[in-house]
Amino acid sequence: MDAVRVGVIGANGRMGSAVCDAVRAADGLELVAAIDATMRDGATAGDGVTLGRELRLLAEAGCEVVVDFSVAEATRAALPFLAMHGIHAVVGTTGLNDDDLESARAAFAASSANCLIAANFAISAVLMMRLAAMAAPHFDTAEIIELHHDGKVDAPSGTALATAERMRPPASGWSTDPTESGLSGARGAVGPGGIPIHSVRMRGMIAHQEVILGTMGQTLTIRQDSYDRTSFMPGVVLACRRIAEFSGLTLGLDDLL
Repeated sequence: MDAVRVGVIGANGRMGSAVCDAVRAADGLELVAAIDATMRDGATAGDGVTLGRELRLLAEAGCEVVVDFSVAEATRAALPFLAMHGIHAVVGTTGLNDDDLESARAAFAASSANCLIAANFAISAVLMMRLAAMAAPHFDTAEIIELHHDGKVDAPSGTALATAERMRPPASGWSTDPTESGLSGARGAVGPGGIPIHSVRMRGMIAHQEVILGTMGQTLTIRQDSYDRTSFMPGVVLACRRIAEFSGLTLGLDDLL
């Protein structure tokens, strides 16, 4: 079986560079194009990989799957292009909103290609979100603390928002918060479902999250830690290998696992 031909958007970024390395090392995948706004069009890496800044290079290189870990503005431009050219998309870009998801859904519904958008590609993070969703109905209170490196541009993280969206309160609803804060923001931001989300941006960290649940006389803390960007690569490689099996738009890695 021929290797899947993969392109990467945002290839010079921290995540994009790690994706390029992971694709090169993965059985059954072949890196054929690397795109980044900082590159010069028409260049070629020593291993024959097409380099440049223009999306057209992805089609010219014969990409079957493109991985995008760039910025929201670039992803908004890339997804219609990929859909139009029948190229599968695997997206880890943060900052995409509901309108972006609906646009992607429409574009790939009319395409022969498929699209996966995930808030987090670490397998441990996917399991953390699943466990939080399972536990939430059995507790009266819930809060999320997400901790990331100080170069992360958005807050709260997409993982925190996705986690809160999955968590359903008990039948009686979450307990009322009687706290009178003397400092604005001390109780965090109110996320989906009314769950407080606290964002920490700290030098030395990569990506971490705690979901804390409490009820009478007991608490449960579910924590996930990514200490290196390599933690996301098994999920990216899995998505590249299996995206062709999932029609249209898929949100999250759950179905692939």
